[in-house]
Amino acid sequence: MTERLVPLKIKKLKSYDSSLPLPVYESEGAAGADLRASFDDKSGVTVAPGKRVLIPTGLSFEIPLGYEVQIRPRSGISLKTDLLVVNSPGTIDSDYRGEIKIIIGNFGNEDIFIEHGMRIAQMVICPVWQAKIEIEENLSETSRGEGGFGSTGVN
Repeated sequence: MTERLVPLKIKKLKSYDSSLPLPVYESEGAAGADLRASFDDKSGVTVAPGKRVLIPTGLSFEIPLGYEVQIRPRSGISLKTDLLVVNSPGTIDSDYRGEIKIIIGNFGNEDIFIEHGMRIAQMVICPVWQAKIEIEENLSETSRGEGGFGSTGVN
């Protein structure tokens, strides 16, 4: 199998803690590279139950045209804590150059502390197609038709 690498330029912002590792794929077959919380003051943040916070990474990306970076939860955090990446998957467009920040929500009943340097999410780089929008009076018929939520069965 040929190696498929997409160039992703990363800029370390002034707020980035250079003692932290850059995003890294933790195994040979990993689809996502881990992102870490990088707080200016290295203090971390407490997420109260039912609240959302914006976690800084101290990084910005130059994503090639025709690609996006998706921000997804890390399965270990989702299983072991009540923290979730709220807008999963979050999309980072190829023309965005600001800091990558992760929206984290606490869906539990107790405060959860996010430490400086904690692996909080993963990023996956994906190809993107844009639609050519065409207005039509009639759409082709299918066996499903206008059947919506649950219309294809339960199993």
